Amino acid sequence: MNYTIEHERLQQFGGLEFTAKQVVEGFIVGLHKSPFHGFSVEFAEHRLYNAGESIKHIDWKLYGRTDKLFIKRYEEETNLRCQLILDVSSSMFFPVMDKITLDNPNKITFSVHAAAALIYLFKKQRDAFGLSFFSDHTELHTPCKSSSVHQKYLYSELEKLLKPLPVNAYKKTSAATALHEIAEKIHKRSLVIVFSDMLENNSSPEELFSALQHLKHNKHEVLLFHVVDKKKEIDFEFENRPYKFIDLEQGDELKITPNEVKEMYIKKIQEYKNQLKLKCGQYQIEFIEADIKQGFEQILLPYLLKREKLF
Repeated sequence: MNYTIEHERLQQFGGLEFTAKQVVEGFIVGLHKSPFHGFSVEFAEHRLYNAGESIKHIDWKLYGRTDKLFIKRYEEETNLRCQLILDVSSSMFFPVMDKITLDNPNKITFSVHAAAALIYLFKKQRDAFGLSFFSDHTELHTPCKSSSVHQKYLYSELEKLLKPLPVNAYKKTSAATALHEIAEKIHKRSLVIVFSDMLENNSSPEELFSALQHLKHNKHEVLLFHVVDKKKEIDFEFENRPYKFIDLEQGDELKITPNEVKEMYIKKIQEYKNQLKLKCGQYQIEFIEADIKQGFEQILLPYLLKREKLF
């Protein structure tokens, strides 16, 4: 299942909120046509009454129709706390293109829309949700809330990331430092979802792995979406002609013909990815490679499966 949406056409209908709704509803329709057709995506406005509770909020009209006692849910009632963490360093703006759409996104555009779709799901499922951005420091951190006002605020912050980075505005990555900071701020048991290419700039791999482990403290559950342009960044598929490669986080330039370095590059990137997957396995962090060209099912389905296990 792959859902393609023309971003420019949707902007006039309400931006991210509308797009997120379309992505989620298309995904749910797809679920019913897939091997997961029996999967429950519960958008409950009520919950079953438990013996001994106050009868103040029982929905008596629903009782008349169903002969069962249900309690009306309200904004402050939440099932789960979900903290979304987005890497907003310059490398996430790869690939650099004149026209970026949801059919042909860069890493940050893909991550923003995936996060927006998850927020839409969180809200529908009465979960509380917060948002964190990091580059070489924590740029944004909000607490988890479940209100409509909070949802609109998070969408407005996400929409700011859809603007191109100014020329020569290099935002380095120091995931180790930022993730340690964010981990300290998430006090209550939460589902933590990270979107990052994990291309560290200022720290050693061991420091980065230590920060990932820190996210697991306080009994948090962690999903790491390793956001990549698989064709270019993992498989290194370029035409065999001279290219000028530019480091988006420092501005360094390198002129090479891809075939001269392809074998060594693929070996090194696979070694790093395997090491990252191994560490995540050791820390009981779910590692999921998210190819920006493969749609949002690869984000929404793992989240729903994880949420199902937590209840």
